[in-house]
Amino acid sequence: MEALRREDPRRFGRFTVLARFQEAASAVQYVARDSGTGELAVITAARPALAAVPAFRRRFQAEARTAERLAGGWVTPPLETGEADDPELLWTATAYVPALPLADAVGIAGPLPERALRILGAGIAEILSRVHAGGSVLQGLAPGTVLLAEDGPRLTAFGPLGAAAAAEARPGGQLSVRLGYLTPEQVAGREVGAPSDLFVLGLLLAYAATGTTPFTEGPPEEAARRIAEADPELDAVPEELRELIAGCLAKDPAERPTAGTVAAELALEGAAGLARGGWLPERLAAAVADQEARVRALEAPEEAEATGTADPAGEPEDAVPADAVAADAGPGAAAEAPEDAPATQTPTDPRATVSTTNETPGTATATNTGDTGDTGNIGEDRGTTRFLNTGPKPPQSDRATTHLALPPGLPPAPGTAPLPAPAHHHTYGSPAPYPAAALPPSATTAPGNTGNGNSNSNNTGPMVALPLPPAPTPPEGSATSRRTLIAIAAAAVGGLVVGGGAVAAIGGGETAAATDAKPPAPKPRRTLPGQPPEPRWSYSHPASESAPLTTALWRDRLLVVTSESQASAVDVSTGKRVWQRADAAKGQAAVVAGDLCFVASPTEFLWLAPKDGTVVHRVRYADGFTDLPDLQVGRLAGHSGTVIWFTGSRTVTVKAPKPKKGKKKAADKRVVQAYFFAYDIVRRAEVWRTQVPAGRAPGTPLYRVVAERSADLLVRQDAVTLTAAEVKAAKGKGSIRSFDQQTGKLRWTKQYGTAGPEAAVTGDEDGVLYAGTGVHLQSFEADTGKPLWRVEGTEGSAFGTPLVAGPVLHTTERSRQVGAVERESGRLVWRRSTEVPGIGSAPALTLSGSGKTLLASDATQVTAFSAADGERLWKFQDIGAAEPKGATVSAPYRTLAVGAHIIVQRDRAFYAFPVA
Repeated sequence: MEALRREDPRRFGRFTVLARFQEAASAVQYVARDSGTGELAVITAARPALAAVPAFRRRFQAEARTAERLAGGWVTPPLETGEADDPELLWTATAYVPALPLADAVGIAGPLPERALRILGAGIAEILSRVHAGGSVLQGLAPGTVLLAEDGPRLTAFGPLGAAAAAEARPGGQLSVRLGYLTPEQVAGREVGAPSDLFVLGLLLAYAATGTTPFTEGPPEEAARRIAEADPELDAVPEELRELIAGCLAKDPAERPTAGTVAAELALEGAAGLARGGWLPERLAAAVADQEARVRALEAPEEAEATGTADPAGEPEDAVPADAVAADAGPGAAAEAPEDAPATQTPTDPRATVSTTNETPGTATATNTGDTGDTGNIGEDRGTTRFLNTGPKPPQSDRATTHLALPPGLPPAPGTAPLPAPAHHHTYGSPAPYPAAALPPSATTAPGNTGNGNSNSNNTGPMVALPLPPAPTPPEGSATSRRTLIAIAAAAVGGLVVGGGAVAAIGGGETAAATDAKPPAPKPRRTLPGQPPEPRWSYSHPASESAPLTTALWRDRLLVVTSESQASAVDVSTGKRVWQRADAAKGQAAVVAGDLCFVASPTEFLWLAPKDGTVVHRVRYADGFTDLPDLQVGRLAGHSGTVIWFTGSRTVTVKAPKPKKGKKKAADKRVVQAYFFAYDIVRRAEVWRTQVPAGRAPGTPLYRVVAERSADLLVRQDAVTLTAAEVKAAKGKGSIRSFDQQTGKLRWTKQYGTAGPEAAVTGDEDGVLYAGTGVHLQSFEADTGKPLWRVEGTEGSAFGTPLVAGPVLHTTERSRQVGAVERESGRLVWRRSTEVPGIGSAPALTLSGSGKTLLASDATQVTAFSAADGERLWKFQDIGAAEPKGATVSAPYRTLAVGAHIIVQRDRAFYAFPVA
């Protein structure tokens, strides 16, 4: 970080610039303060030469939208994007969040411990899963674009430019980008895909675990071959993580795990859950706190407004010397060669940057002259770079990097030696920097580069990037500034400030070491409590199809979604739709029937092959119930094992009796006959049926099994299907029916306390019923109706359907209170609020597969609680369609537990969240 230069803007919209943060390949970053709120922000301003390129601007704006879509979780949301009429002004602002780049963190404290590695990898994989769910590829991972904040990792780059070593505007509206990483498929000249991100993630985790890359051994000219063919060196990686990282580094993309799989294996409860209570080693936590104090102490410069033009003499008078920038600017800062540095360097210098026209294996330049809009059609080449080995010492000199660009000058880890390697170079027509992203260091720019991150414009052949020699120390007494400059070993990455200790350069060339004086106490910063984990994937039901009617899980493998037009299945491990079947339109339930998936449609039972949705068996109601023609089947009442229970009805004509002599014949009557069925879906045979009273027109009563006991079923009829006569006879009370499990015979019908027809009721296998009675929740002995205990409710509220969970009963109220009571005694264990307006029905409850997390879903949000003590863990809201003319989504949230995940549905949108 350094003082502002003469050409630097002093304002960006509502933000007042405080200091220059760093230079990167495509942008300059500033720390600024919101003049309205006083909050700190980081401004990423595109270099004027690049911002003037129309294709660059379009991509910049597209990437700003990408950042907004990914905002939340481990991506800091943009505050504002400046798109002024000035063709040279293009910027993005993000909130300041104290954090260290991974490269700095390893340099300060060495390799990360296993728990920190798991949190780091899971957090990144969660973001990758979201990116891949949308059919995109990230290509933005690097130790300089991944940061370690107090509460977890952050990702700050969302494409290839984010991990670039240099960028250059070329004639014809092209942009040349030299990448800092490579994958085997890139070496082979194939197109990158989602598995490419997993390969780079494996490299990143290996580096974080060991301080070096797994492909360092060998001559630099063979770096590309090692990436494509050599086995990674993972002996120093913790044994528990070695197999997973090796899988990410598989040469064949098809053999690499998905991002969701990696996230689940690293942190079953999600990165946020595992990081709860702190996750950074003590030295790193202290460095983050120290950095925050120093940044918050910045004040706006007092000098007059800048002219906006560069100093004609070259370097501005108040600029920090090149060696100070190289030593203190951190990752993403451009290394500026001093004026007395040699203009050219020979290829024999192991730290030189060379341009060559020889076609060397592993290096190539590809050019695309077309403007590809937002996508950026990238010409792949065969170059590569190498990780810079790091240790606990501060940066000393500029060195080459491999596969992911690291800060210049970090010393190698013990027992290793950095090896130079060629850089991956692209030329393409329409890329732009990912907004608010700190780009990796451009210390390896070509000779003649003035530190702006651009390659030599005369370099048209393949490029080999080797580091510049260390910048010489300025002569003692040389002037560096007209005022005091603060140089912090920090960088701004995506609005996240990074760094550690400081050196102050006092005017007149004197250098003062940082003192041990305590920095000013940082102001309390706003946090984001309740932040949900990153979804493993998201799935959007196609807008061209009718909205989902029912959703159900089949064997924790398929999410079966039915609609008016078809049934479709989504793979719960990837979020990808695997099949759709029109035969099962308007179907319900997805019950396991042996190895098949059972679905009940309005006209038939279907058994579908889970692999492709093929109909293996079908039983039309007209064929399966031949003695009940025109049978109309209602909603499934429940199922257990291979048996389902459902109601059905048909309308029959009852002939009037023969009239007495002289009397007129009465008209025939149309009568509804209703039945309650048990049906074995494996044997495809009826078990029993019992005739029951018909419901309100059209006649089928809707039942719900509230408890299954060894001898009987306890069944509740939905109030909306009660006839007027039944409602009058009930006198404001609801009833429960008991049906024999073996024969279906009705055993008894009972009412319980003041539980009304619409009151929430559930039961357990011990024969205890739990029912809402007014504003209270009461338990009853099912067979006798004897009251057992009562839980007082909230004034003016009502209880929703409780959830039985072992010795505990989880409760939910319309007032948005969620809790837990002991089933045996009714003693309150905990009660918490979801903290949303108390409108509509009580939240619906779902328990995670492990029983550790309780989810409450209503029309406003999903709230996650710790099932043991009621701690609010996180909240989730889906904003729905972002288009101005998009439909308003008012559907409530639904949750389904599947293994170590919870699938959240709101209308057409589905998300798979990891949970404990």
